Parts: sequence; structure tokens; C-alpha cells
Amino acid sequence: MSAAVLGLAAGALTALPAPPAAALTPPVGFTADALSTYQTNGIVWSLAEANGVVYAGGTFSGIRPAGSPAGSGTTPAVNFAAFDAATGAPTGCSLSFTRSSGTATVRALAVSPDKSTLYVGGYFNAVNGTAVNGLTAVDTATCRPRTGFSPQFGATVRALDVAADGTVYAGGDFQTVNGTARRFFGAVTPAGALTGWNPDADEPGRTLRVTPDGDSVLIGGDFFTVGGTASHALAVTSPATGAVTHAYGATFIPSSAVIKDIVTDAASDGWYAAGEGSGPTSFDGRLAMELDGFGQRWRDTCQGATQAVRVHEGVLYAGSHVHDCSSMGGFPNQGRKHLTAQSVDSPDLLGWLPDTNDGVGEPVGPRALTVSSKGGRDFLWVGGEFTTVNGTGQQALTRFANTPDTGAPPAPAVSVSAPRAGEVEVRWRSSLDLDDSLLTYRVYRDGGATPVYTATGTSLFFSRPQLTFTDRNVVAGRSYSYRITASDGTNTSAPSTAVPVTAASSASPYQEKVLADGADLYWRYDEAGGAFAADASASGNGGVYMNAPSYRATPSAVAGSAALSLNGTDEYVYSDRLHRYTSPTPYSVETWFRTTSSSGGRIVGYGNNIGTERGHTSGLSDKLLYLTDDGRLAFGVQSGSTRPTITSAVSYNDGAWHHAVATQGPSGMVLYVDGEAVGTNQATGNRSYNGFWRVGGDAMSGAWPNRPTSVYFAGQVDETAVYPSALTAAQVAAHHALAGTPPGPGDSTVTLTPDEDAYVNSVAANTNYDDSQLASRGTTAYLSYLRFTLPSAPAGRVLTSARLTFRTSSDSTAGSADRHSIVPVTGAWTESAVTYTTRPALSTSALGTITGAASVSTGYAAELDASALGGALGSATSLALTSNGTDSLRIWSSEATTAYRPQLVLTFGVE
Repeated sequence: MSAAVLGLAAGALTALPAPPAAALTPPVGFTADALSTYQTNGIVWSLAEANGVVYAGGTFSGIRPAGSPAGSGTTPAVNFAAFDAATGAPTGCSLSFTRSSGTATVRALAVSPDKSTLYVGGYFNAVNGTAVNGLTAVDTATCRPRTGFSPQFGATVRALDVAADGTVYAGGDFQTVNGTARRFFGAVTPAGALTGWNPDADEPGRTLRVTPDGDSVLIGGDFFTVGGTASHALAVTSPATGAVTHAYGATFIPSSAVIKDIVTDAASDGWYAAGEGSGPTSFDGRLAMELDGFGQRWRDTCQGATQAVRVHEGVLYAGSHVHDCSSMGGFPNQGRKHLTAQSVDSPDLLGWLPDTNDGVGEPVGPRALTVSSKGGRDFLWVGGEFTTVNGTGQQALTRFANTPDTGAPPAPAVSVSAPRAGEVEVRWRSSLDLDDSLLTYRVYRDGGATPVYTATGTSLFFSRPQLTFTDRNVVAGRSYSYRITASDGTNTSAPSTAVPVTAASSASPYQEKVLADGADLYWRYDEAGGAFAADASASGNGGVYMNAPSYRATPSAVAGSAALSLNGTDEYVYSDRLHRYTSPTPYSVETWFRTTSSSGGRIVGYGNNIGTERGHTSGLSDKLLYLTDDGRLAFGVQSGSTRPTITSAVSYNDGAWHHAVATQGPSGMVLYVDGEAVGTNQATGNRSYNGFWRVGGDAMSGAWPNRPTSVYFAGQVDETAVYPSALTAAQVAAHHALAGTPPGPGDSTVTLTPDEDAYVNSVAANTNYDDSQLASRGTTAYLSYLRFTLPSAPAGRVLTSARLTFRTSSDSTAGSADRHSIVPVTGAWTESAVTYTTRPALSTSALGTITGAASVSTGYAAELDASALGGALGSATSLALTSNGTDSLRIWSSEATTAYRPQLVLTFGVE
């Protein structure tokens, strides 16, 4: 998924043609928009459908409407419920599955080919008070148990399927059927009589399926032998006798894995199996198999315990908790995703990613899938252990339809720069739409209604490439602004916040040299806020700022560019696109840094975690530039069981800017500092895996030489670049020289958190709001107040820049499209007593403005007038957040987690 660098010739402002996006990116057949659906109060283990009705079986005692919290609005439903496929509401078919002792549960549902009979299996001995034992038949027209069908199963029935002749095949924990030995698999006639089908497995059965031609029964489970024949977890059997007709050797499915589900699909002439294993070398993914010959077509070796699979219109949908696909060349270990889609022809994941949580029970999320059609629409039903769907409370049941797609993509995150005369670069992070991996983007200039550029781009959750438009119809010294929308062909996002830029009259010599030498990741850190770190190279390797670092720190290492301040605790930047490195690969890592830290830290490195979930840190990491506790610079890699490392003899934690370049190629490793080589190592190998670049911090597991106390770097970074080649000594020296003389250690940055903060609300005019959030809105009014104790300027220094950094809260209304002003407070107030009635007076002049803080749980920064704030140095000063708009802004206060608190960042430089 490469992201093209897109451009316009000088003078051209005509939209360029691009392939259109569709509402759903083919071959995906369902939207990711969860439909309103009744819930259960426990686990749904199985689903089946007939005639527009979806049946759910599991371990629960009641159902309740969508949106109802647990414990409210519950209607009794004992381990079974039936729902209208199109509305998600119960049909009135009510059956109660119970036991005289123990916990009853329904574990398997299957419908006869003519849709007249629903078979229900599990661990129960009564239905509606009538004695049954593990399996019963229900008339789908009347919702009544069928009399005369009363087979006796010795233990839990976990799997069911029905042949064309009405034979009911079952698998589970039982070892007898109707008093006759049937180890873990058995079959009965439509009258309930035992048949001769006897696979005689040595361990429990989990799933089974009759092939479309009726000539075979596919079985899956825990077993290692079937009828004395070695065949682990999978086997093909005769429908008459159960004899094995196709076995799978001991290495086909690892001994630590079992098969949880099987589904057949005549249209693709295939069958598909779901695996659950234990350990990184087991089998947790999906198998695509042939119906003709029963061989393997493809194997998905992602990790994440697949529980259920279904095929619809050439797409294999799966319920799992997939989190690591590195073994098949995909994404490395990330946060769990619970619903996925793949073409029946390929194991590659498609752009369909609605999500649940793990939920209750084991927990593993979804447990069952089925597809039903009604009223001209198709519905994918999902059951399981989950308690949320797409981040909203919803327990055990949800559903998705093939139409309509009502979810618009989020607005792109945009960064604009003027890198050289006659050009403005508009870069944006590709948006993530959960059912549309291909989106159309439209770029608008200066508030115009007609796009000046149109392009399409693809994105998945683990790879969101940057796209770029070069506007060459600009005049040096003139200001421009740009907005972008994202569309799936049916739904279009709101425009992104307008981002201004002034066209330059010349290029940065340093930047031009970095690009000319082939950088394929180049972060300049010039953004004023937000989460998007633009890549100035042609490769589209944009990054993501985590935990709201301090933006636009000055002085920077290179003239004309800002720097980034990192707190050494949890702030970092990660690349937003999966990289693949094969050892040994020539590469170079370059960055500027400055610090006075005595705790060291990882400045730049490569790791296998994208950085947003599962503990945030990587299990694998190498290609590291890090600082030791005593300030020496180290460059290390992993090569086999060793960690070849170069460590400088000199310390660099002196508060001055330093230029670091680490290279590795056929001649080994070289570490350069400030334009000169400070050490070499002959190692040419490094760890080979898929991963992501991270700046500012990540795990450093293992015996890294002189491992620092902190794995996070406290200080400033600037001009970070990665190259697919080993830079020469001459190139490194040239880069250092082009930066000129970086600012020295006398320049300093101070970061302050509020001494006090609170907000007031005009609706509750006498209420004091001293809690974990602050708010700003014009109507009805919210105002927030923050008090800081400002230090005096260091001797010989003045305040050169100031900014307020903050993070929007997780409240669904936290983001705001309105402008919010930051103004000095002239009246008196205290955190514990201020109300709307007693609110303090404010200055008539604003120090700064917040714009574009439209996303929730996102870090932002607003530049303040340093000259105006400078007069308050050495004293306590208060700032207020106000607005004239109607869209509220909610941010975390000083009572929130340390990483989320608002901060005032002051930079002092030479007078």
C-alpha cells in the first residue's frame, strides 16, 4: 500500500481524475455499522437462521433491548432466544432449556435443509419442562419442540449439522448416544434412532459439517486419532460409517491447537476451518481447503484464537481476537481485533474491521456467526462474550447489513508546509474507515467550494500511509489555507480544519540535502499540534504523536524548522505504516537531539508494536539510537543472540544540540556525532521482522549495553530521517555543516502544569466544577480557568515562545469545530470556589486561539503571544478558555492522569 506523492503543474488548479471509492470496498459485503439489536445477559455460543429468523443459544437468562444497560429492561429467556433478522427484535418464540442440576447451556444450533426443523444441542435435560437429554428438535413454524424425537446424549453436544436425508450429526463431550458407545461423535435419524456413523475419536469434537454433495462429513476438535487412524484436529469421514476417508498428519495442525469451527461453500468449491492454539508457533488462524481432494488452498497463520467462520459472497468472515500476523508477512503484535474479513482466494485481511471487546467468560469476544436474508437485505449476525461493539455498550449479540453504509470516514489530519519557492506541500494522514479501505480525498484551497485536487488512497488499521499534494500555483510571501474531505463514495466527512501556510521564497538547504540523499522517512516536527507527524520524503511514512508532546519547540537544530519536546515519561512518535526489513539491510538513522537528562533514554529505534495498544511497547526492538545515564550515545542492533553496540566515549547531555547518524551496511556499523565518526563495529546483521519506527521511547528488553534507567527520552528532537542506504562519511559531514551552528545550551524550555484549574457552567450558575475535565463553549456558556506560577527568565534570556498543550477528553462531545480563545484573567478566583456567578473578569485581548481540536482523546497545542505573556514572568498568572460558538470543547484537567494534564510550555532564548 504505497502512498503516491501527488502534484500539480504550475498554474493548474483543475481536479485530477482518480478512481472512485465505493460505499463498500469490494469484495466486502457488509458495512461496519452495527445495527440496533437485542442483547442477552450472558454468552451466546451458537447462532442459526431459518426463514428470516435468527436463533441464539448460549448461557444466559434474559434478553433486553439495544442500549439498555445490564440489569435493566430484561425479559426472561433461558439459554435460547429467537430474533427477527431484519429488526433485531425478538419474535416471540420462547423456549427454556434447563437442567435439574448443574448449569444448563445451549452450545449448538442447526437447521434442516428444508428449514422446517431447528435442532438444539447442549447440556440440558429439559425444554419448557419436558424431559430431553442434550438434543431436541423444534418446529420452526410453531416454535414447539417436536414430539417423538428424544435421543439421549451422555454429555454436552457442541456441534450439529443436518444432511439432506435428515440425518443429524453431532459432536461434543459425550461418549454414549442412546446408551450405545459413541465417543465424541454420533448421528441419529430424524426419528432419533442411532445410526452407524461412528468416527470413534479419542478426544472431544468441537465442530462438524456435511459437504454440499453429502458424500463426506468433515469433523474438527481436540482429537488425535479417529477410528484408530492418526488425524489431529481435522478429519474427513464417511457419512455412513464414520470411517476416515482423508486424514491429516501430525504436522498439519500443531498438537497444541484445536479446530473450533468448519464451514463449507459450494460456490468457491471450498471449506474453511477456524483454529485455536496455545503459543506463538501453534495455529490460531484460518484454513482454506478444497472440497475436491480435501487439500489446503491457503493458511492464515495470524495469532488470535479463531472461534467462528462464515462465507458470504466470496468473503470469509471470522470472529477471533487476531493481534499478530507477522508469521505471514502481515502486521506484528498489536491490539486485538475481533471481526475480520478475507477473500476466499487469499489470506490477506480486507478493509472490514468493526470491533468488539473481549467481554466476559474466557474472554475471547465473538463465538458464533450466521448470515440471514430478509426484505431484500443480507445480515451478518455475531454472537459471543463481548460487551461492546464499535466502542458502544452491546452485550453478546450484534448484526451488520449489506446496505446502506451510513458511516462517513473521519476527516483527515492535515499538515501544510512551504518547503521551497513556488510550492506548498499539503500532506494528510489517510483516514480509517472500518468498511472502506479505499477512500477518495478532495483538497480545497482558501475556503473554495471546488476541489483543487482529488486522489484516492488505501488504509488499514496497521498501515495508514500519508498522501501528498504539491500546489505549485502559489506566490512567495502570500498566505494560503487548505482543507480536505474523505469520502467512501456515499458518505463524505466534514472538511478538516483549515490549515494556513505562507509560501516561501527559498528552500532549506538542509532539507534539500536530506531528500537528495534518499531519505524515505523524514519528520521535521513542524506541526503546531494534533496527532499527525508529516513525512517530508516522497515515501508517505507519516507518524503519530502520542500523549501530546510539546510542539514547535524553539530554538530548533536547523534554521527555519521547529523541534519537538518529549517528557521522558510517555511521549513518543511512531510511524503509521508497516515496514519490512530483511537482515542484513543497509540503512541509516539520523536525528538531532539535545538534553540534560541523567536517566538516558531511547531516542530512535525500530520495534514490532505500532505503539497504541497492548502495553504500548514492542516485544522485539533493535536498530536503536539511545542515550546512557551518563549521556553517552549508543547505537545497537540485535544479531542472533548478541547485541552488537557502539557507545561513544564522550557524553552529550550538555543541553546543546547534537547531530547523530547511525549506519549499517556490508562494511558493518558506524556511529557519527556532530559530523564525525565516533565508533565502528563489524556487525552486518540485524533482527529481521516487520515493524515500525519510533522516536522518543519504546521497550529495551534484554541485555543492551549500558541500558539506561529510562527507556523514554527527555529532551528535544529535530529533523529525524531514515534512509534505505548507509550514508557515507562525506554525506554525514555535509548534513551537519548545512545545519549551521545549532543553538547552544543556554536556550531552555520550561514545562508547567496548572497550580489550580476549574470550569463554570451558566446553566448551573452557582455550582463549582473542580473535576478531571475543563470545558469551553459560548452558548450555553462554559468557561475554564487555569493558574500557573511563571518562572523568571534566566539571566540574559527572554521568553521567545509559549504554547498551551492539552488533550481532549474521552467524552464523545469533547472535540470542537469552533474557535476558542485563550485570554488573561484579570479578576480573582480559586479552584474550589469559582462558579459562573462569581466568575472573574477577563482581559479584552487574547493571547492565543485554539482551532481544529475536533477529535476526542487527542493531543493539541495552541501558540501564545510570548511578548504579551513575558510581562507576567516571575508571578502567578491565570488564563481562561472562552468561546462564542455552540460546540463545546472538553479537555483533561490537572486532576487527570499525568500524561493528559494541560501544560504551559515556555522557551527562553538569547535577548
